[in-house]
Amino acid sequence: MTDQATTTFADVSRVEEVAPGRFTAAAHPEWTIGGKPNGGYLLAMLGRAATSSASHRDVLAASAHYLRAPEPGPVELGVEVLRTGRSASQVRARLTQNDTSCVEAMFTLGALDAESKPYWGEGMPEPEGREYADCVPVTGPAGGGPGPVIMDQVDLRIQPEDLGFGRGAPSGAGVLRGWLGLPGGADFDPLSLLYAVDAFPPATLDIALTGWVPTLELTAYVRALPAPGPVRVLHKAQLIEGNRVDEVCLVWDSRGRLVAQATQLAGIRLDPPA
Repeated sequence: MTDQATTTFADVSRVEEVAPGRFTAAAHPEWTIGGKPNGGYLLAMLGRAATSSASHRDVLAASAHYLRAPEPGPVELGVEVLRTGRSASQVRARLTQNDTSCVEAMFTLGALDAESKPYWGEGMPEPEGREYADCVPVTGPAGGGPGPVIMDQVDLRIQPEDLGFGRGAPSGAGVLRGWLGLPGGADFDPLSLLYAVDAFPPATLDIALTGWVPTLELTAYVRALPAPGPVRVLHKAQLIEGNRVDEVCLVWDSRGRLVAQATQLAGIRLDPPA
């Protein structure tokens, strides 16, 4: 873990209720990429406001549309509970800055059982890749050059076989595998898992050397309460077409249980193939 991290994830995603359904927060300047707050981090902030407003306290599903990136600093969050049922609640949330909408999200909330076990899981891949100690930290100067400042806040490690982009030689597989830890070694919870599914560099770096790709839409499912410790991440690009790419992210906890998954659509600009 880098010694530059000075705040916990709970601190940087904290929200304050100022009226029923209305919250204020501050997008932390060190949780940014190119000066703009990370999308998963903003979704976790919205999830914190949503779970503070409804009777169900765990995020089961979230879908966010990113309209524009806010600047670091004060933001406002509005929450509307659309439905409250016995097993789930649906909540709409919006993040604004200076009266301008930045992120619109829908949440399904419920209760996650720490003792639950999958009934069937053959449709999902098994966790694979190197163990935590065998992966390469990419905090600070990632891949031989300066990285986004958010990388100094977390313990993000990628297995060496997937780091060809740092040498200017991506493999072309479009896959990044590794591990993620929170500041101070804090344990993950359903809210920080919303950040985890968007924490890795774009998997497109393993295809072509481009800049950071802006998320247009992100859908995440939280499947289980995670065990203590860092989480294993598989981040994979699926199709690049029309200056857009869709990526899949799977997250397993330290016991090998799938705890979160996500898909996102992002913008990307590539040189045309030769």
